[in-house]
Parts: sequence; structure tokens; C-alpha cells
Amino acid sequence: MDCRYDHILIRYGELSLKGKNRGNFIKTLYEDVRNALSAFPALAYRKEHDRMYIYLNGEDPDAVCDVVSRVFGISSLSLAIKVKPDMEEIKAAVLASIDAAHPGTFKLAARRSDKLFPVISDQINRICAGEILRNTDWKVDVKNPDVKIIVEVHKDAAYIMTKRIPGAGGLPVGASGRAMVLLSGGIDSPVASWLVMKRGIRIEAVHFAAPPYTSQAARDKVLTLAGLVAPYQGEVLLHVVPFTQLQLAIYQHCDESYAITIMRRMMLRIAAGLAEKRHCQAIATGESVGQVASQTLESMVCINAVTTTPVLRPCACMDKVEIIRIAEQIGTYETSILPFEDCCTIFTPKAPVTKPRLDKCERFESRWDWQSQVQACIDHAEKLRIRPGYVPEAPAAPAAGCVLEEALTTASQEPAIPQGNSALRDEDLF
Repeated sequence: MDCRYDHILIRYGELSLKGKNRGNFIKTLYEDVRNALSAFPALAYRKEHDRMYIYLNGEDPDAVCDVVSRVFGISSLSLAIKVKPDMEEIKAAVLASIDAAHPGTFKLAARRSDKLFPVISDQINRICAGEILRNTDWKVDVKNPDVKIIVEVHKDAAYIMTKRIPGAGGLPVGASGRAMVLLSGGIDSPVASWLVMKRGIRIEAVHFAAPPYTSQAARDKVLTLAGLVAPYQGEVLLHVVPFTQLQLAIYQHCDESYAITIMRRMMLRIAAGLAEKRHCQAIATGESVGQVASQTLESMVCINAVTTTPVLRPCACMDKVEIIRIAEQIGTYETSILPFEDCCTIFTPKAPVTKPRLDKCERFESRWDWQSQVQACIDHAEKLRIRPGYVPEAPAAPAAGCVLEEALTTASQEPAIPQGNSALRDEDLF
């Protein structure tokens, strides 16, 4: 018998602890898995109380496993051979699951979910191990085997597996509501996006652009980052906000040391407006407490004061090295460190305030009609559907995989940037 894996067995993650809501979580996970695997039309699916099964039906098992391993709500998965619940077929499948030409050590681990099966688990282990020992040069090692052979016997079938592939963990995306994530071109915000999705929250993203002071390359960098996090939920709706006029107004009307704080208050107002429009229950950012001068608790109090929408900061208590480690893991780090300018290149606070006062923020904001500018940013935001793996191809227009949903209205001529200004890093923003 040749070893040809014909199924993938999926083990649930935290949703196994969800009590009466378990059925809803399983249903959400089932839909997430099917949506993620839409490029594999031959697959067939079956969900059960404690497992989900995918029948490969000739599809590439490694490619399917690669996609499934990124779906949140899964603790682990295994390629499996499915046979009838019969000892002769089980023995043959176990023997076929190892490479007889390259002997090593093995361990059997059998489990019966069907307690009416006439052979108990320990006997299954002994019988199958004997089959391997009689027909190959493989040896038993129960402590540190090269291969662990798992046999699961159910009422209608038995599954033989030799490898447990780690899943993404967390909760199924969509099981915990929706959030609007502030996505910059830096390291932190893509990681925050991933962490939010891991807790079952479906995300949309908002990016603040300041043309012509920020380049097409900077915009494409953000679109690429959205494409890198999209596989974890299927696609990401990205709102690109024309921020130039409001940003210049902040510079003109506010004390320089308060410019970043006021700017972030405006960004949060815009994000809250988009969140309400798109029925998102929360906003999320990549801020980390104390990472830069503007990311202090006092600053966060002033920024949060502009909205009653909950603001999630999943990176808040993480060291930079921890954030970088996750960025490398999810594949966003190399793109995040590309040296393209961000939307605050027209600001140069020599000493941004670290303990801003709310009354001062409100006094600066009273100097001009920011309300109409915030509303204009919300109304004129460009919406792009970013599909998994999208990489911009044509600088002047969205390419395949990035569908323009709503055109950006033409902006008026921007005034010249005041002299003597240099750039802040995007970590100061998000």
C-alpha cells in the first residue's frame, strides 16, 4: 500500500472551551476554513464536535496545509490516511505511513473514540508496532522517536497520521466582532492587526496619506503590508484617507510640541467615524507604552478622549524585540523596514510633549474648523479590497487583487511645506 494522504484532520483551539456557544464558534471556523481554501475547488469538508476533516480529493496536500495553518481557531492539523475501522486496513495504513527504505525509530499512539471497537487502544499499539517490526528495520523508541504514528479509530473510519502541524491558535476570525486598525508602514501596526485577528476580530484598516509629500512607493508599501496580513482573514478592506490638508492645518494652528498629539486625536476621530460607518465595534493601533516620547499613558488619555469607541492596543505591553519577532514570523518585517516616508514628514517637533494636557489640546483645536476637515477625510476616503498576497504592480493604479471600491475626490493644491521640517518615524504614529 502506498502512503497517499487523502485527508487533513483539524483540531480546534480555544473554541473547545466555549460551552454553549461552541456550535457558533465551530460554524464560524468552518466558514473561515472554506473561504481560505476557495482556490482548491475539489476539497470536501466535514465538521464534527471536536474535529474537522478535509477530503483532499487530489489537491496538493502541502499547499492546503500551508493555507489551513494560518486560519485562526485551529490548535493543530495533520495529514491523514483514512481507512475503514478494520484492523487489517489499519495495519496496512500504518505500515504505509513510514519509509521502509530509510529506517528510524517510531512510537504508536492509538485512541478510540468508538468504545465499541473490539480492539482496545493498547492492543492497537502492539499489533501495529508488530506489523512494522516484522516488515521493516524500524525500531521502537517511546521516549524520543523519529516518527510518532497516531491512530484514531472512529465509528465510521480510522485515521493514521505521522505529523502534527501547529495551527495559528486563537479564535476564528469573525467570532469576536470587527475592528478598524490604524495601519502605517511601520513594524508595529501589522503586528497589531495580526494579534487582533488572532482573538477572533475581523479587521478593516485605515491608512493616512499625505500626497504629494508622501510617495507612491510609501502607499504601495502599505498596500503590500495589507496583502501580507490578509491571508489570516481572507481579504482586508483598506481605507486610504487624504490627510494632507488637515495635517497642514494642525501644523499652522497648534503649538509644535503638541502637533503629534493633536494629529493622533484627529486620526482617532477619523478612524472612529469610519468604524461607525462600517459597523466596527472597536479601533486598534500598534502603540507600545513608552516606546517613543508620544506613546505615554498621559498621551493616550488625551488621544482617547475624542471617542467613546474602545481602543485596542495589543502591542501596548510588548518590548520592541517581541514585536519584531512576531513581524518576522508573519512575514511583514522586511516590508516594514523599507525606507519610504510616512504621512508625518511635514512635522518636526523638536521636543514632542510627553505629558500633554487635555485642556491645551482642546484650546489648540478651537482655533479652526477641524470638524469639517475630519468629515471630509471620512467622506473622501478611498476604499481598496486587498486580497491575500497582493503586491502592487502598476504605480499609477490598483492592480489585480486590489479592487477600487470608491474613488478619491481630487484634492486642492497643497501649500508649500514650512522650511526647517524633517521627518518623524512612523512608530511615533502607530
